[in-house]
Amino acid sequence: MFLNYIKDYFLKRILKNSLHNVKTIPSTVSIQTVGLLIDESYFLEKEALIKELIANGIVENNIKTILYSNKLKKSESDSQLNFSTRDINWKGEITNPAVNDFILKNFDLLVSYYDVERAILLHISHNSKASFKVGFSSIDKRVNHLMIQTNAENYSVFVHELFRYLKILNKI
Repeated sequence: MFLNYIKDYFLKRILKNSLHNVKTIPSTVSIQTVGLLIDESYFLEKEALIKELIANGIVENNIKTILYSNKLKKSESDSQLNFSTRDINWKGEITNPAVNDFILKNFDLLVSYYDVERAILLHISHNSKASFKVGFSSIDKRVNHLMIQTNAENYSVFVHELFRYLKILNKI
């Protein structure tokens, strides 16, 4: 438990230094592929969120989801979609290959679906190669391009506002 706090401290320090060098590059690409980064500690309705995205015109095969959990059971650790603080080393590097593949994939849209700042989630959102990043307004403003002010329990309001702004920005 104490060692996780030390890991978290080092990761926050690395993240703080890397957030000073944020450059935004405007993207004119329409949204085809979507990456979902969900904190499963606070939000358990993953399927309902995906159904809302599909109902708004995103193809189901183009949605890739990755889940963060505080405490990952041994049976869940084998899954490629779940990760925890065990998947990060002392240098702040992610050791899970599925998470690294998620970071390196060029998504048209990354939805950072967490409203509580966790260093590992901020690290993944910041380092993602997605061309357009969306998240909650309670998270550090240097991480996302578009921030929506709501809480994580109101996923239908979040998706409605997301697609409203994507239409205004001519992304869909």
